Amino acid sequence: MLRGFATVNYFADDVPAAVAWYTEVLGAEPYFKHEINGQPAYVEFRVGDYTHELGIADRRYVPAGERESGQIVYWHVDDVYASFERLLTLGAKAHMMPIKRGDGFVPASVIDPFGNILGIMYNQHYLDVLGEKR
Repeated sequence: MLRGFATVNYFADDVPAAVAWYTEVLGAEPYFKHEINGQPAYVEFRVGDYTHELGIADRRYVPAGERESGQIVYWHVDDVYASFERLLTLGAKAHMMPIKRGDGFVPASVIDPFGNILGIMYNQHYLDVLGEKR
């Protein structure tokens, strides 16, 4: 069954612009690039404590029905409020303001400049599991 998130893909009409934006957000260059006809079609970053994969794909390759899906992947951050403000400063638009959902759980989300929902969350459970792994 499900063992943990492996890859999340975001889609963009302008892959180079999305790569530049996420390079700024993440503070890291992508480790993998795939081109079709000399144009970037898919680019992937390694992110966070578990080096999760964040892929940026050309929107032309969105699977049928994908745009209507309602899934949001939340990435753990240590300071939701500062991270939320930084994303807005970098050109994202507010989707859901930070809101406390119990002790140790504060989710928020933005819409990146390419139309994807990017979830961020302070998640105590994430930190507990990380502490157990170390």
